[in-house]
Amino acid sequence: MQKPIWIKNPLAILNNKCAGGLVVKDNTILELIGLGESPKSISLSDLDIFDASQHVVIPGLINTHHHFYQTLTRACPVALNKPLFPWLQSLYPVWARLTPKMLASASRLALAELMLSGCSTAADHHYLFPAPLSDAIDIQVEAVKELGIRAHLTRGSMSLGEDQGGLPPQSTVQNEQTILDDSRRLIQEYHQTEDGAFLQVALAPCSPFSVSTDLMQASAELASEYDVRLHTHLAETHDETDFCLKMFGLRPVDYLEKVGWLSSNVWLAHGIHFNDEEIARLGKAKVGITHCPSSNMVLSSGICRTLELEKAGCPVGLGVDGSASNDGSNLIQEVRQAMLIGRLLYDANEMTHHSALRFATQGSADCLGRGDIGRLDVGAQADIAFFKLDEMRFSGAGDPLAALLLCGAHKADHLMIGGQWRVKNGEIPNLDIDALLAEHHQLGQELQQL
Repeated sequence: MQKPIWIKNPLAILNNKCAGGLVVKDNTILELIGLGESPKSISLSDLDIFDASQHVVIPGLINTHHHFYQTLTRACPVALNKPLFPWLQSLYPVWARLTPKMLASASRLALAELMLSGCSTAADHHYLFPAPLSDAIDIQVEAVKELGIRAHLTRGSMSLGEDQGGLPPQSTVQNEQTILDDSRRLIQEYHQTEDGAFLQVALAPCSPFSVSTDLMQASAELASEYDVRLHTHLAETHDETDFCLKMFGLRPVDYLEKVGWLSSNVWLAHGIHFNDEEIARLGKAKVGITHCPSSNMVLSSGICRTLELEKAGCPVGLGVDGSASNDGSNLIQEVRQAMLIGRLLYDANEMTHHSALRFATQGSADCLGRGDIGRLDVGAQADIAFFKLDEMRFSGAGDPLAALLLCGAHKADHLMIGGQWRVKNGEIPNLDIDALLAEHHQLGQELQQL
């Protein structure tokens, strides 16, 4: 049985109450240690000690929006230099050829990439279910269990194909009863409700332009029945607003309210094009927003009004989004990106490094409805990321915590999830990265060249 661990004397830590470190017992944080102090809860002889004097220590980062399968189509030639709708129309026919083996490899690689960037919890939005991929979420579950990461897997869906006025090709959409039946099955089979849950399921119709009003409403009813969360893309581009006005006679937030989604069990990806009145309504309802800065820049979608959404009452989290519009899954780099793009909207003394780190920790946890992660507090899950500042890019840095973002950290040295070491010395134990890379790259080339 693993002994309790004193994470001792960190170089810097994202909680000024524990400058002397913290004690981890089993899967949770047992004690915060003040500067110059020693543990009081357990005798030193009963502790293992992890010397953190060379590490910046932060809560494990939380990614609240991703599409794992898209790691297979990074920098895809048919989709380069296009805004969202043309980009999607270019890639849907490629993604329609996904196989179970491709999804398994893509999920493993995306999770490994996230973990190596300090991410301890990952939410994925999988909405593509061509005939061979009817068990897509089950495939992702196996990858999550293998890597030992905490995950929120969303059962996405598309039911409006090109024949019904939607964007996706017909081969990628499903019958709505099939979607609801599989959603119920997945919740019953995999969703965990206890504190420290490692696997939760949410329901996630893809977007207003790929599912029907009936499916949005039915998904909300099913989520309420099982007390699970809801997720979708919303207000990502002006094209989406135009689509909603044309199809429903409503702006996206008005449509959200109509289908019963304006509530605190909902978190939305992107959330860029809200007006002041809509921000106030979203805040009053406590709707979560996932900020996806890199993807928004790649697709020229716009900039999320993060601080105004927070001030209104919305939890604001962070997401790398899909690796075909980022084109990576590195969450600590995304934190830096959030800080930098935020300074195009807000003054530097408003959008600080603390602001961006808050999005990726506490804000992301709140988006997922989790009070047990994203914090270095007594009783919280022991999800902890450790970064060294020993590369050339950090030389001369004065403030270690600020340097993490300003100087561009990109790789965690260690990562603890639920009290277990999942990254050690920059590597994931028992994962053959070279073999995974070779397999994944080959499958990506096959998918893009079919």
